[in-house]
Amino acid sequence: MSLFCHYFSGYQKPGGIKDLLVLAFPMMISTACDGVMTFTDRLFLARVGSEQMNAALGGGVAMQMLVFFFIGLTGYSTALVAQYYGARELQNSSKAAFQAILITIAAWPVILVLKPLVVSFFYGMNIPASQIEYQVQYLNILAWGGLFGMLRQTLSCFFTGIGKTRIVMTATFMAMFVNVVLDYILIFGKLGFPPMGVRGAAFATISGSLSALLMLLLAYLSPITRNAFFVMNSFHFDRTIMKKLFHYGYPAGLELFLNFLAFFVITVLFQSQGEKEATAATIMFNWDMVSYIPLLGIEIAVTSLVGKYMGAGRPQVAHRAAFSAIKTGLVYSVIILIFFVFFPEVLVRVFHPRVQSLVFEGAVPIAKTMIQIASLYVLVQAVVVGLIGTLRGAGDTFYTMVVSVLSNWVSLPFLYLGFYVFNLSVSFGWFIVVVIYLVFCYAIYRRFRTEKWKKMRVINN
Repeated sequence: MSLFCHYFSGYQKPGGIKDLLVLAFPMMISTACDGVMTFTDRLFLARVGSEQMNAALGGGVAMQMLVFFFIGLTGYSTALVAQYYGARELQNSSKAAFQAILITIAAWPVILVLKPLVVSFFYGMNIPASQIEYQVQYLNILAWGGLFGMLRQTLSCFFTGIGKTRIVMTATFMAMFVNVVLDYILIFGKLGFPPMGVRGAAFATISGSLSALLMLLLAYLSPITRNAFFVMNSFHFDRTIMKKLFHYGYPAGLELFLNFLAFFVITVLFQSQGEKEATAATIMFNWDMVSYIPLLGIEIAVTSLVGKYMGAGRPQVAHRAAFSAIKTGLVYSVIILIFFVFFPEVLVRVFHPRVQSLVFEGAVPIAKTMIQIASLYVLVQAVVVGLIGTLRGAGDTFYTMVVSVLSNWVSLPFLYLGFYVFNLSVSFGWFIVVVIYLVFCYAIYRRFRTEKWKKMRVINN
Protein backbone atom coordinates (compact mmCIF):
# COMPACT_ATOMS: atom_id res chain seq x y z
CA MET A 1 0.00 0.00 0.00
CA SER A 2 2.85 2.38 0.83
CA LEU A 3 4.44 1.70 -2.56
CA PHE A 4 1.13 2.48 -4.25
CA CYS A 5 0.85 5.76 -2.37
CA HIS A 6 4.46 6.66 -3.16
CA TYR A 7 3.91 6.01 -6.86
CA PHE A 8 0.88 8.29 -7.01
CA SER A 9 2.23 11.00 -4.74
CA GLY A 10 1.99 14.31 -6.53
CA TYR A 11 -0.20 12.68 -9.17
CA GLN A 12 -2.32 15.79 -9.81
CA LYS A 13 0.37 18.42 -9.27
CA PRO A 14 2.05 20.29 -12.16
CA GLY A 15 4.77 17.99 -13.43
CA GLY A 16 3.06 15.02 -11.77
CA ILE A 17 2.07 11.75 -13.41
CA LYS A 18 -1.26 13.08 -14.63
CA ASP A 19 0.43 16.10 -16.20
CA LEU A 20 2.97 13.80 -17.87
CA LEU A 21 0.43 11.25 -19.08
CA VAL A 22 -1.60 13.90 -20.89
CA LEU A 23 1.43 14.25 -23.16
CA ALA A 24 3.05 10.86 -22.76
CA PHE A 25 0.14 8.52 -23.39
CA PRO A 26 -0.57 9.78 -26.92
CA MET A 27 3.17 9.84 -27.62
CA MET A 28 3.58 6.30 -26.30
CA ILE A 29 0.75 5.22 -28.60
CA SER A 30 2.39 7.15 -31.45
CA THR A 31 5.82 5.64 -30.98
CA ALA A 32 4.25 2.22 -30.42
CA CYS A 33 2.48 2.60 -33.78
CA ASP A 34 5.86 3.39 -35.38
CA GLY A 35 7.21 0.27 -33.74
CA VAL A 36 4.29 -1.78 -35.05
CA MET A 37 5.05 -0.60 -38.59
CA THR A 38 8.68 -1.68 -38.39
CA PHE A 39 7.80 -4.87 -36.53
CA THR A 40 5.13 -5.80 -39.12
CA ASP A 41 7.55 -5.23 -42.00
CA ARG A 42 9.99 -7.72 -40.52
CA LEU A 43 7.36 -10.16 -39.29
CA PHE A 44 5.73 -10.47 -42.74
CA LEU A 45 9.12 -10.66 -44.42
CA ALA A 46 10.11 -13.43 -42.00
CA ARG A 47 7.30 -15.50 -43.48
CA VAL A 48 8.87 -15.01 -46.93
CA GLY A 49 12.39 -15.81 -45.77
CA SER A 50 14.91 -14.89 -43.09
CA GLU A 51 17.19 -13.22 -45.65
CA GLN A 52 14.51 -10.62 -46.50
CA MET A 53 13.76 -9.99 -42.82
CA ASN A 54 17.48 -9.48 -42.17
CA ALA A 55 17.70 -7.16 -45.18
CA ALA A 56 14.90 -5.00 -43.79
CA LEU A 57 16.87 -4.59 -40.55
CA GLY A 58 20.14 -3.76 -42.33
CA GLY A 59 18.57 -1.42 -44.87
CA GLY A 60 16.30 0.19 -42.29
CA VAL A 61 19.15 0.94 -39.87
CA ALA A 62 21.21 2.34 -42.77
CA MET A 63 18.35 4.70 -43.66
CA GLN A 64 18.03 5.79 -40.05
CA MET A 65 21.75 6.46 -39.95
CA LEU A 66 21.41 8.72 -43.01
CA VAL A 67 18.45 10.76 -41.74
CA PHE A 68 18.93 10.85 -38.00
CA PHE A 69 21.34 13.79 -37.83
CA PHE A 70 18.60 15.90 -39.38
CA ILE A 71 15.86 14.23 -37.31
CA GLY A 72 17.81 14.97 -34.13
CA LEU A 73 18.62 18.53 -35.18
CA THR A 74 15.03 19.39 -36.09
CA GLY A 75 13.77 17.32 -33.16
CA TYR A 76 15.04 19.96 -30.77
CA SER A 77 12.30 22.17 -32.15
CA THR A 78 10.05 20.24 -29.71
CA ALA A 79 11.84 21.79 -26.72
CA LEU A 80 12.21 25.17 -28.46
CA VAL A 81 8.53 25.32 -29.40
CA ALA A 82 7.63 24.23 -25.85
CA GLN A 83 9.78 26.90 -24.23
CA TYR A 84 8.31 29.66 -26.43
CA TYR A 85 4.88 28.26 -25.69
CA GLY A 86 5.56 28.29 -21.95
CA ALA A 87 6.76 31.90 -22.24
CA ARG A 88 3.58 32.77 -24.23
CA GLU A 89 5.58 33.78 -27.32
CA LEU A 90 3.24 31.89 -29.64
CA GLN A 91 4.41 33.49 -32.87
CA ASN A 92 7.94 32.25 -32.17
CA SER A 93 6.64 28.70 -31.68
CA SER A 94 5.49 28.57 -35.32
CA LYS A 95 8.67 30.28 -36.49
CA ALA A 96 10.72 27.60 -34.75
CA ALA A 97 8.65 24.94 -36.51
CA PHE A 98 9.24 26.50 -39.92
CA GLN A 99 13.00 26.71 -39.39
CA ALA A 100 12.90 22.95 -38.76
CA ILE A 101 10.91 22.46 -41.98
CA LEU A 102 13.53 24.40 -43.95
CA ILE A 103 16.30 22.19 -42.57
CA THR A 104 14.33 19.04 -43.45
CA ILE A 105 13.78 20.08 -47.07
CA ALA A 106 17.47 20.93 -47.48
CA ALA A 107 18.47 17.57 -45.96
CA TRP A 108 16.77 15.30 -48.52
CA PRO A 109 19.19 15.82 -51.45
CA VAL A 110 22.12 15.35 -49.05
CA ILE A 111 20.73 11.95 -48.08
CA LEU A 112 20.38 10.91 -51.73
CA VAL A 113 23.98 11.92 -52.42
CA LEU A 114 25.28 9.90 -49.46
CA LYS A 115 23.24 6.76 -50.18
CA PRO A 116 25.70 5.23 -52.72
CA LEU A 117 28.44 5.33 -50.08
CA VAL A 118 26.30 3.19 -47.78
CA VAL A 119 25.59 0.74 -50.58
CA SER A 120 29.33 0.43 -51.22
CA PHE A 121 29.83 -0.33 -47.53
CA PHE A 122 27.26 -3.14 -47.77
CA TYR A 123 29.29 -4.80 -50.49
CA GLY A 124 32.54 -4.28 -48.60
CA MET A 125 31.38 -6.27 -45.57
CA ASN A 126 30.81 -9.98 -45.31
CA ILE A 127 26.99 -9.80 -45.45
CA PRO A 128 25.45 -13.10 -46.68
CA ALA A 129 25.00 -13.10 -50.46
CA SER A 130 21.37 -14.21 -50.09
CA GLN A 131 20.60 -10.99 -48.20
CA ILE A 132 22.56 -8.14 -49.74
CA GLU A 133 20.55 -7.47 -52.92
CA TYR A 134 17.33 -7.27 -50.92
CA GLN A 135 19.04 -4.87 -48.52
CA VAL A 136 20.09 -2.53 -51.33
CA GLN A 137 16.57 -2.56 -52.82
CA TYR A 138 15.01 -1.70 -49.48
CA LEU A 139 17.40 1.19 -48.82
CA ASN A 140 17.01 2.67 -52.32
CA ILE A 141 13.23 2.88 -52.07
CA LEU A 142 13.27 4.29 -48.54
CA ALA A 143 15.80 6.97 -49.49
CA TRP A 144 13.79 8.26 -52.46
CA GLY A 145 10.65 8.49 -50.33
CA GLY A 146 12.41 9.66 -47.20
CA LEU A 147 11.27 13.29 -47.40
CA PHE A 148 7.72 12.32 -46.40
CA GLY A 149 8.83 10.63 -43.19
CA MET A 150 11.21 13.45 -42.26
CA LEU A 151 8.56 16.15 -42.75
CA ARG A 152 6.11 14.08 -40.75
CA GLN A 153 8.56 13.97 -37.83
CA THR A 154 9.20 17.72 -38.09
CA LEU A 155 5.52 18.65 -37.91
CA SER A 156 5.04 16.17 -35.06
CA CYS A 157 7.64 18.14 -33.09
CA PHE A 158 5.53 21.31 -33.31
CA PHE A 159 2.37 19.64 -32.02
CA THR A 160 4.29 17.83 -29.28
CA GLY A 161 5.89 21.11 -28.22
CA ILE A 162 2.50 22.82 -27.75
CA GLY A 163 1.07 19.77 -25.97
CA LYS A 164 -1.27 18.68 -28.80
CA THR A 165 -0.04 15.12 -28.87
CA ARG A 166 -3.39 13.61 -29.82
CA ILE A 167 -3.07 14.79 -33.41
CA VAL A 168 0.39 13.21 -33.51
CA MET A 169 -1.10 9.98 -32.18
CA THR A 170 -3.94 10.05 -34.73
CA ALA A 171 -1.59 10.72 -37.64
CA THR A 172 0.76 7.95 -36.54
CA PHE A 173 -2.15 5.55 -36.20
CA MET A 174 -3.12 6.43 -39.77
CA ALA A 175 0.45 5.74 -40.91
CA MET A 176 0.41 2.40 -39.11
CA PHE A 177 -2.93 1.37 -40.63
CA VAL A 178 -1.84 2.23 -44.18
CA ASN A 179 1.55 0.60 -43.67
CA VAL A 180 0.23 -2.68 -42.24
CA VAL A 181 -2.51 -3.06 -44.88
CA LEU A 182 -0.11 -2.34 -47.73
CA ASP A 183 2.49 -4.63 -46.16
CA TYR A 184 0.06 -7.52 -46.43
CA ILE A 185 -1.02 -6.61 -49.97
CA LEU A 186 2.39 -5.81 -51.46
CA ILE A 187 4.68 -8.26 -49.64
CA PHE A 188 2.52 -11.33 -50.31
CA GLY A 189 0.92 -10.16 -53.57
CA LYS A 190 -2.79 -9.77 -52.76
CA LEU A 191 -5.67 -8.05 -54.62
CA GLY A 192 -4.03 -8.59 -57.98
CA PHE A 193 -0.62 -7.19 -57.05
CA PRO A 194 2.47 -9.33 -57.68
CA PRO A 195 4.42 -10.51 -54.59
CA MET A 196 7.00 -7.80 -54.00
CA GLY A 197 8.66 -8.99 -50.78
CA VAL A 198 11.08 -6.46 -49.36
CA ARG A 199 10.26 -3.88 -52.04
CA GLY A 200 6.61 -4.03 -51.02
CA ALA A 201 7.58 -3.40 -47.40
CA ALA A 202 9.52 -0.29 -48.41
CA PHE A 203 6.65 1.10 -50.52
CA ALA A 204 4.23 0.43 -47.66
CA THR A 205 6.47 2.38 -45.25
CA ILE A 206 6.63 5.39 -47.56
CA SER A 207 2.87 5.34 -48.14
CA GLY A 208 2.22 5.27 -44.39
CA SER A 209 4.50 8.27 -43.83
CA LEU A 210 2.79 10.23 -46.61
CA SER A 211 -0.67 9.63 -45.15
CA ALA A 212 0.46 10.86 -41.71
CA LEU A 213 2.16 13.91 -43.22
CA LEU A 214 -1.02 14.97 -45.02
CA MET A 215 -3.03 14.69 -41.80
CA LEU A 216 -0.52 16.79 -39.86
CA LEU A 217 -0.42 19.41 -42.60
CA LEU A 218 -4.19 19.76 -42.48
CA ALA A 219 -4.03 20.30 -38.71
CA TYR A 220 -1.09 22.73 -38.97
CA LEU A 221 -2.86 24.87 -41.56
CA SER A 222 -6.27 24.67 -39.90
CA PRO A 223 -7.84 28.03 -38.90
CA ILE A 224 -7.42 27.36 -35.17
CA THR A 225 -3.69 26.64 -35.33
CA ARG A 226 -3.06 29.15 -38.09
CA ASN A 227 -4.61 32.03 -36.15
CA ALA A 228 -3.41 31.15 -32.65
CA PHE A 229 0.24 30.75 -33.69
CA PHE A 230 0.39 33.24 -36.58
CA VAL A 231 1.43 30.41 -38.87
CA MET A 232 1.08 32.38 -42.10
CA ASN A 233 3.58 34.94 -40.80
CA SER A 234 6.14 32.25 -39.96
CA PHE A 235 7.06 31.20 -43.51
CA HIS A 236 10.42 32.92 -43.65
CA PHE A 237 13.98 32.40 -42.51
CA ASP A 238 14.50 33.68 -38.96
CA ARG A 239 18.18 34.04 -38.20
CA THR A 240 17.83 34.26 -34.42
CA ILE A 241 15.62 31.21 -34.02
CA MET A 242 17.54 29.20 -36.61
CA LYS A 243 20.72 29.94 -34.69
CA LYS A 244 19.13 28.67 -31.46
CA LEU A 245 17.85 25.55 -33.22
CA PHE A 246 21.32 24.76 -34.57
CA HIS A 247 23.08 25.63 -31.32
CA TYR A 248 20.92 23.45 -29.11
CA GLY A 249 19.84 20.93 -31.71
CA TYR A 250 23.12 19.95 -33.35
CA PRO A 251 24.30 17.93 -30.31
CA ALA A 252 21.09 15.85 -30.47
CA GLY A 253 21.45 15.51 -34.24
CA LEU A 254 25.12 14.62 -34.04
CA GLU A 255 24.32 12.20 -31.22
CA LEU A 256 21.64 10.41 -33.25
CA PHE A 257 23.81 10.28 -36.37
CA LEU A 258 26.89 8.96 -34.59
CA ASN A 259 24.82 6.53 -32.53
CA PHE A 260 23.05 5.13 -35.55
CA LEU A 261 26.29 5.04 -37.51
CA ALA A 262 27.70 2.94 -34.67
CA PHE A 263 24.52 0.85 -34.48
CA PHE A 264 24.67 0.38 -38.25
CA VAL A 265 28.22 -0.98 -37.97
CA ILE A 266 27.21 -3.09 -34.95
CA THR A 267 24.33 -4.56 -36.98
CA VAL A 268 26.64 -5.37 -39.87
CA LEU A 269 29.16 -6.97 -37.51
CA PHE A 270 26.46 -9.26 -36.10
CA GLN A 271 25.05 -10.05 -39.54
CA SER A 272 28.48 -10.84 -40.95
CA GLN A 273 28.87 -13.80 -38.57
CA GLY A 274 26.68 -16.12 -40.66
CA GLU A 275 23.06 -16.63 -41.71
CA LYS A 276 21.74 -18.08 -38.45
CA GLU A 277 23.65 -15.49 -36.42
CA ALA A 278 22.23 -12.71 -38.64
CA THR A 279 18.73 -14.09 -38.13
CA ALA A 280 19.18 -14.34 -34.35
CA ALA A 281 20.49 -10.76 -34.15
CA THR A 282 17.60 -9.46 -36.26
CA ILE A 283 15.04 -11.16 -34.00
CA MET A 284 16.79 -9.79 -30.91
CA PHE A 285 16.90 -6.23 -32.29
CA ASN A 286 13.21 -6.46 -33.21
CA TRP A 287 12.23 -7.26 -29.63
CA ASP A 288 14.71 -4.71 -28.31
CA MET A 289 12.84 -2.14 -30.41
CA VAL A 290 9.55 -3.26 -28.83
CA SER A 291 11.03 -2.72 -25.37
CA TYR A 292 12.31 0.76 -26.22
CA ILE A 293 9.88 2.42 -28.64
CA PRO A 294 7.07 3.22 -26.13
CA LEU A 295 9.69 4.59 -23.73
CA LEU A 296 10.76 6.95 -26.49
CA GLY A 297 7.25 8.41 -26.29
CA ILE A 298 7.85 9.12 -22.60
CA GLU A 299 11.19 10.72 -23.42
CA ILE A 300 9.60 13.01 -26.01
CA ALA A 301 6.82 13.95 -23.59
CA VAL A 302 9.13 14.75 -20.67
CA THR A 303 11.40 16.77 -23.00
CA SER A 304 8.40 18.89 -23.92
CA LEU A 305 7.13 19.15 -20.34
CA VAL A 306 10.51 20.07 -18.90
CA GLY A 307 11.01 22.60 -21.71
CA LYS A 308 7.64 24.16 -20.87
CA TYR A 309 8.36 24.51 -17.14
CA MET A 310 11.94 25.65 -17.64
CA GLY A 311 10.67 28.30 -20.06
CA ALA A 312 8.19 29.38 -17.40
CA GLY A 313 10.98 29.58 -14.79
CA ARG A 314 9.79 26.59 -12.71
CA PRO A 315 12.74 24.16 -12.46
CA GLN A 316 11.34 22.31 -9.42
CA VAL A 317 8.23 21.38 -11.37
CA ALA A 318 10.50 20.19 -14.18
CA HIS A 319 12.28 18.01 -11.58
CA ARG A 320 8.95 16.47 -10.56
CA ALA A 321 8.21 15.77 -14.23
CA ALA A 322 11.46 13.78 -14.48
CA PHE A 323 10.42 11.42 -11.69
CA SER A 324 6.93 11.12 -13.13
CA ALA A 325 8.52 9.93 -16.37
CA ILE A 326 10.65 7.37 -14.53
CA LYS A 327 7.69 5.94 -12.60
CA THR A 328 5.59 5.68 -15.76
CA GLY A 329 8.38 4.00 -17.72
CA LEU A 330 8.99 1.43 -15.00
CA VAL A 331 5.38 0.24 -15.12
CA TYR A 332 5.79 -0.65 -18.79
CA SER A 333 9.30 -2.06 -18.46
CA VAL A 334 8.35 -4.52 -15.71
CA ILE A 335 5.97 -6.19 -18.18
CA ILE A 336 8.73 -6.39 -20.82
CA LEU A 337 11.12 -7.82 -18.23
CA ILE A 338 8.73 -10.68 -17.44
CA PHE A 339 8.48 -11.67 -21.12
CA PHE A 340 12.25 -11.40 -21.70
CA VAL A 341 13.11 -13.55 -18.67
CA PHE A 342 10.41 -16.21 -18.77
CA PHE A 343 9.18 -16.44 -22.37
CA PRO A 344 12.14 -15.78 -24.70
CA GLU A 345 11.57 -18.79 -26.96
CA VAL A 346 7.95 -17.82 -27.49
CA LEU A 347 9.13 -14.37 -28.60
CA VAL A 348 11.70 -15.88 -30.97
CA ARG A 349 9.27 -18.27 -32.66
CA VAL A 350 6.93 -15.42 -33.54
CA PHE A 351 9.28 -14.91 -36.51
CA HIS A 352 9.11 -18.44 -37.89
CA PRO A 353 9.06 -18.71 -41.71
CA ARG A 354 6.17 -20.32 -43.60
CA VAL A 355 8.50 -23.07 -44.83
CA GLN A 356 10.64 -25.12 -42.45
CA SER A 357 14.10 -23.55 -42.28
CA LEU A 358 17.33 -24.95 -40.88
CA VAL A 359 18.71 -21.42 -40.63
CA PHE A 360 15.81 -20.29 -38.45
CA GLU A 361 15.97 -23.37 -36.20
CA GLY A 362 19.69 -22.81 -35.75
CA ALA A 363 19.01 -19.19 -34.82
CA VAL A 364 16.40 -19.99 -32.13
CA PRO A 365 18.76 -20.87 -29.21
CA ILE A 366 21.06 -17.95 -30.05
CA ALA A 367 18.22 -15.42 -30.18
CA LYS A 368 16.72 -16.84 -26.98
CA THR A 369 19.99 -16.24 -25.10
CA MET A 370 20.35 -12.72 -26.51
CA ILE A 371 16.83 -11.77 -25.36
CA GLN A 372 17.56 -13.04 -21.85
CA ILE A 373 20.77 -10.97 -21.78
CA ALA A 374 18.72 -7.91 -22.79
CA SER A 375 16.63 -8.33 -19.64
CA LEU A 376 19.65 -7.01 -17.69
CA TYR A 377 19.00 -3.44 -18.83
CA VAL A 378 15.23 -3.26 -19.37
CA LEU A 379 14.41 -1.53 -16.07
CA VAL A 380 17.50 0.68 -16.19
CA GLN A 381 16.45 1.81 -19.65
CA ALA A 382 13.14 3.13 -18.27
CA VAL A 383 14.99 5.27 -15.71
CA VAL A 384 17.52 6.66 -18.16
CA VAL A 385 14.89 7.62 -20.75
CA GLY A 386 13.27 9.91 -18.17
CA LEU A 387 16.62 11.45 -17.20
CA ILE A 388 17.75 12.03 -20.79
CA GLY A 389 14.44 13.67 -21.70
CA THR A 390 14.81 15.97 -18.71
CA LEU A 391 18.37 17.00 -19.54
CA ARG A 392 17.51 17.66 -23.18
CA GLY A 393 14.37 19.61 -22.33
CA ALA A 394 16.44 21.88 -20.09
CA GLY A 395 19.07 22.42 -22.79
CA ASP A 396 21.79 20.07 -21.49
CA THR A 397 22.15 18.39 -24.89
CA PHE A 398 25.94 18.42 -25.30
CA TYR A 399 26.67 16.20 -22.31
CA THR A 400 24.04 13.63 -23.27
CA MET A 401 25.49 13.59 -26.78
CA VAL A 402 29.05 12.93 -25.60
CA VAL A 403 28.16 10.15 -23.17
CA SER A 404 25.71 8.46 -25.52
CA VAL A 405 28.09 8.52 -28.48
CA LEU A 406 31.00 7.22 -26.42
CA SER A 407 28.93 4.31 -25.14
CA ASN A 408 28.13 3.17 -28.66
CA TRP A 409 31.53 3.71 -30.22
CA VAL A 410 33.38 2.06 -27.35
CA SER A 411 31.36 -1.07 -28.17
CA LEU A 412 32.74 -1.30 -31.70
CA PRO A 413 36.40 -2.23 -31.03
CA PHE A 414 35.32 -4.72 -28.36
CA LEU A 415 32.89 -6.35 -30.77
CA TYR A 416 35.41 -6.43 -33.60
CA LEU A 417 38.11 -7.99 -31.42
CA GLY A 418 35.62 -10.41 -29.93
CA PHE A 419 34.35 -11.64 -33.31
CA TYR A 420 37.47 -11.53 -35.47
CA VAL A 421 40.34 -12.03 -33.00
CA PHE A 422 38.93 -14.10 -30.12
CA ASN A 423 36.16 -15.83 -32.14
CA LEU A 424 33.53 -15.14 -29.49
CA SER A 425 29.88 -16.02 -30.06
CA VAL A 426 27.30 -13.38 -31.00
CA SER A 427 25.66 -13.95 -27.61
CA PHE A 428 28.84 -12.95 -25.80
CA GLY A 429 29.23 -10.00 -28.16
CA TRP A 430 25.72 -8.86 -27.23
CA PHE A 431 26.60 -9.18 -23.54
CA ILE A 432 29.53 -6.78 -24.10
CA VAL A 433 27.19 -4.22 -25.69
CA VAL A 434 24.76 -4.46 -22.76
CA VAL A 435 27.47 -3.97 -20.11
CA ILE A 436 28.81 -0.87 -21.87
CA TYR A 437 25.26 0.51 -22.10
CA LEU A 438 24.83 0.12 -18.33
CA VAL A 439 27.98 2.18 -17.75
CA PHE A 440 26.52 4.92 -19.96
CA CYS A 441 23.31 4.84 -17.91
CA TYR A 442 25.23 5.48 -14.70
CA ALA A 443 26.98 8.50 -16.26
CA ILE A 444 23.60 10.02 -17.20
CA TYR A 445 22.31 9.44 -13.67
CA ARG A 446 25.32 11.22 -12.18
CA ARG A 447 24.80 14.22 -14.46
CA PHE A 448 21.15 14.50 -13.47
CA ARG A 449 22.07 14.40 -9.76
CA THR A 450 24.33 17.47 -10.09
CA GLU A 451 21.21 19.54 -10.95
CA LYS A 452 23.24 21.84 -13.20
CA TRP A 453 20.45 21.48 -15.74
CA LYS A 454 18.12 23.47 -13.45
CA LYS A 455 20.22 26.59 -13.94
CA MET A 456 20.25 26.46 -17.77
CA ARG A 457 18.39 29.03 -19.85
CA VAL A 458 17.66 28.60 -23.55
CA ILE A 459 15.21 31.21 -24.85
CA ASN A 460 16.64 34.02 -22.72
CA ASN A 461 20.20 33.60 -24.05
